[in-house]
Amino acid sequence: MGLSMMLSAADDLEVVGEASDGSEVDAAVRGLRPDVVLMDIRMPTMDGLAATARLRARPDAPQVVVMTTFDTDDHVLRALRAGAGGFLLKHTPPAEIVRAIRLVAAGEPMMTPSVLRRMMDFVAESGADPRRDRARALLARLTPGEREVAALVGRGATNAEIGRELSLSVATVKAYVSRLLTKLDLNNRVQIALLVHDAEEPGAAGTPPSA
Repeated sequence: MGLSMMLSAADDLEVVGEASDGSEVDAAVRGLRPDVVLMDIRMPTMDGLAATARLRARPDAPQVVVMTTFDTDDHVLRALRAGAGGFLLKHTPPAEIVRAIRLVAAGEPMMTPSVLRRMMDFVAESGADPRRDRARALLARLTPGEREVAALVGRGATNAEIGRELSLSVATVKAYVSRLLTKLDLNNRVQIALLVHDAEEPGAAGTPPSA
């Protein structure tokens, strides 16, 4: 209730509905057609991670921001690999929650800074993970220009920042990102970033992937 009241106070946000159980999410989304879903991890019957994966498998899926009181590596990575566009802790200041919704609605990823650091550290330390070969094989399908854009997405750059770095218009960057999602069969920018980090050598976070 407190979260709904806080979000309703933002002029450009409208709370269209609530669900108390992960199993209710599909029906609620079909009926209410929200742009963004705030998903709690701990819910009865079906938890938020399973609900996120089911929801993001829909062809017309809204963006998802996962909110929780705990940020274990397993929960963070499972949420992001399921297609969540953001991961926030419940103690995140209200203004940051509103900002996260706006960013994720616009296709930009948003995570609590401490969660982002832990995710990058975890991926950097898991060099023996068999996902690395798969990630490199997928990135090898890309053109050099697409790999450059993917590498910058992996660093957390916005479309505007990528455009400045590569001397491209924002519209061109958006087109690149759309092609990346299609060619890599991914749901959002966060999953592009995870794929890029999966492909890196241990300890090499922040460097462009080789392919």
